[in-house]
Amino acid sequence: MNRFLLFACVLFTGYTFAQITLTGSDFATSNDTVRMSRTTDLGIDFSSTGANYTWDYSSLVPESQLLRDFSSISNAGTFAQFMFGFFAPTDYQANYFLPNSELPLAQITSFLPITIEDVFQYTKKSNTAVNTVGYSMNVTFSGTTTNVPFQSELIETRYDLPLTMGQSYTSTGYTNVDFNPIYDAKWVQLRERNTTVDGYGSITTPFGTFDALRLHHAIDEIDSIYLVLPIIGGNWLPLTIPTVNEYEWWTNGQKEPILRIRTSSIAGQEAVTLIEFRDQYRPEIAGLDDNIQNTLSVYPNPAVDYCLVQSESPISAVEIIDSWGRSIQTQNGGKSLQMTIDLTSFEVGVYWLKVNTEKGIQTLRVVKH
Repeated sequence: MNRFLLFACVLFTGYTFAQITLTGSDFATSNDTVRMSRTTDLGIDFSSTGANYTWDYSSLVPESQLLRDFSSISNAGTFAQFMFGFFAPTDYQANYFLPNSELPLAQITSFLPITIEDVFQYTKKSNTAVNTVGYSMNVTFSGTTTNVPFQSELIETRYDLPLTMGQSYTSTGYTNVDFNPIYDAKWVQLRERNTTVDGYGSITTPFGTFDALRLHHAIDEIDSIYLVLPIIGGNWLPLTIPTVNEYEWWTNGQKEPILRIRTSSIAGQEAVTLIEFRDQYRPEIAGLDDNIQNTLSVYPNPAVDYCLVQSESPISAVEIIDSWGRSIQTQNGGKSLQMTIDLTSFEVGVYWLKVNTEKGIQTLRVVKH
C-alpha cells in the first residue's frame, strides 16, 4: 500500500508540474482550417496567471462561430503572389494569408475619397518564428478598384519559437504604404510587440481541458497618414491607436489558441474587445458568422464621437446595446451599405452594435473613448 501511495504521489507531482513547449508544428499553416467560437463576457478574468495555474473558463457560452481558413498563397491575386510567393525574397515567402479587420487603415476613408476593402495579412511560418511579412487590400478610387499588396520593411515576429515558460521577446514591425498613383496619400505603421510567457498549467473551456502555456502580448502602435490638404498642402496626421493587450492560452497541436482575449486600454483601464476559443462545430450557431464573416466592419474603433459601420450586404437597422445588455438606441439603415453611428451622447465604455442585414444578424463591438 505504501509503495502504491508513493508511486501515485510521484505520478501526481509529475503531472502537476509538467510544462509544455510550443513549436512550429503547433501553429497553423497553408490550407489549415480552424473553427473558433466567439462570446461576450465583460467581467472575464484575463489577468490571473502563474506557474502551475488552473484556469477554468468552462462557463463561457458560445454566441457565434467562424471557420478560420489559412489560405494558400496560390489563392492570392497575381501581384500578391509575386510579392509573397515563390519569386519573393526568402524572408517574404509567406505560407498563408488571412482576412485582417484590426488595421486602423480603414479610418482614412473617413476623410479621403477612396474606399479600402478586403484587407489581408500575410504570414510566414518556420521552425523558429511566425512572422507578419505584409498586407494587401483593395483600393477603390473614382470607380476603379486596384489590389495593392505591400511588404513590411521591418518584419514583425508574432511568435518567437520555440516557446516555454518565462520566455520573453520584443519585436518591431514597420510598414510604409504609398497609394500613388491611385491617390496622393501615404500610410505608415509602426508596431512594437512585447510578449511574455507568464503562465503554465491547465485550462478548461467548453472545448475541453488542456495543458497550456499562457502568453501575454502588449502591442503599442503609432500610425500616421500623409495627405494633401487645401491651402496647407501635404501634411502628416497621426492616427490614435490605443494599446492592445492579447492574452492567449496555447496547447500542442490545435493550430490556434485554446482561448484568446483581446483588450483595449481606455483611460488606464483594459476593456475587453474580443473573446474567442477553439471549439467544435455547433450547427445551432455556426451559420451566424459562417455566412457573413468578414463582410462587416466598424471604424474607427475605438471611436470618439462617431463610427462607421460598413457592410457588403444592405443594412436594415443597427441596434446599440450597452455593457449591461440594455438596448439604448436603434437606427434605421435604409438598406444602405454603410451607416454612421453617433456616439456623442454615450459615456466612455464598450458598446455592442447589433447589425441587421439581408444576410442575417451580426454583433460588433465598439469602444468609445
